Amino acid sequence: MDRELIELRVNGETYQVAVPVYKTLLEVLREDLSLTGTKHGCELGECGTCTVLVDGLPVLSCLILPIEVAGKEIITVEGLARNGQLHPLQVAFAELGAAQCGYCTPGILVTAAALLGENPRPSRQQIKEALAGNLCRCTGYVKILDAVERAAARMSQSGDH
Repeated sequence: MDRELIELRVNGETYQVAVPVYKTLLEVLREDLSLTGTKHGCELGECGTCTVLVDGLPVLSCLILPIEVAGKEIITVEGLARNGQLHPLQVAFAELGAAQCGYCTPGILVTAAALLGENPRPSRQQIKEALAGNLCRCTGYVKILDAVERAAARMSQSGDH
C-alpha cells in the first residue's frame, strides 16, 4: 500500500501522518487525527456536511486529498472554539435551537465562520447564498439563518472578527 508522509496543520497543531495516497482529508481528520466533529455525509461533495476551512476558505473535505492541503491551515469545527470559549456562532446555534440532529451543523458552522470572516455584516440573502451548499433536513433553515445573524451582530458589537 502506497503511503505518503505528510504534515498537516489542523486547528493550530501540526501533525505528521503517513496516509495512503487515496485517502481523503475527511478520512484522515476522522480516522487518523480523531477529529470526528467533521461528518461523513454524501461523500460526493453535494451536502456540505464535511466542510472545513483551508486557509480561511470553506472546502469539502470529502473531495480533496491531504497532500493537496499540506502546509496550509485547516480549521475543523473543533477549532472554532478558542481558549475554552465557544465561537459566537456555536453559542447562537445553541441558544436558538439551530442544530436539530446536529449532523449538518459542523459544516454549516465552519461555512458561516468563513462568511463572517470575510463579511462581518452579511445580509440575510448573503447568508443564504453562503450556506447554499450546506444541506439540512431538520430545521428548515430559519433558525440557522437567525443564528448566523445573531452571531454576526454580537461579533460586530464586540469587534470579534
